[in-house]
Amino acid sequence: MDRRYSVGGGGESSCSRDLKYFCNICIAFTLAETLIVMGIIGVVAALTLPNLNSSTGDKEKVAKVKKIYSNLQDAYGRAVAVYGPIDEWGLDSMSYDDQIKKIGERVTEFMKISKTCGTDSSGCILVQNAKGLDNSTTSQMPYTGYSYLLADGTSVVFDCYGEREESEYIDVDIDGPTKGQHKLGVDLFYFIAYEDGTVLPYGDASNCISSNGMEGASWVIQNDNMDYLKTDSSGKCKNNTSIVLDGVSNITCK
Repeated sequence: MDRRYSVGGGGESSCSRDLKYFCNICIAFTLAETLIVMGIIGVVAALTLPNLNSSTGDKEKVAKVKKIYSNLQDAYGRAVAVYGPIDEWGLDSMSYDDQIKKIGERVTEFMKISKTCGTDSSGCILVQNAKGLDNSTTSQMPYTGYSYLLADGTSVVFDCYGEREESEYIDVDIDGPTKGQHKLGVDLFYFIAYEDGTVLPYGDASNCISSNGMEGASWVIQNDNMDYLKTDSSGKCKNNTSIVLDGVSNITCK
């Protein structure tokens, strides 16, 4: 019997009824095969997604730290350009509260602020002692300064720590007052502003791990990662114990 198959136009499609059935048999997967493939995909996803999520989360935090650092540099620089060096702001004759208020007001004039809490920091930043990288409660961050909540949700506190010398401390919570872990080197970071308006991350990257995260801002700005979160207290990478991070020659667990 001569079977002809149409390639277009009217009549039957390119496969006759019998050929369609044959084609379907050729390309179909059995239920067992489908389940096996789905199982393999599930295993691969379970192995890779946690690391992927962690990596993505760290990159987002790094971006937030770098953003607030850039904002602080810009705001202090503009404040000094308008009002002169900080040591000419008449701070030495003021009370501590008035000092930090004036610093905060002049610097945040050049930042996008959604809320000013002043010395009552409770509405702008979580008022409790922070945790360190090892999850222990530290004596850091009692937040006695002058606080603000930025438009992007970042908390900023200007603090002279009782005696203003040639610099001011800036406490930052990149996750704001109601989110995050309230943990040094994870969402809490320190910066220092000098009389000429220069802003630098607090401490040294090489001390980030030994300081229990207190000098995390320096690591993030210098090394563009948060791989210290992937180590034990000695700096050994958990996924590769042959690598010991020191913040100088070894800066990543990859």
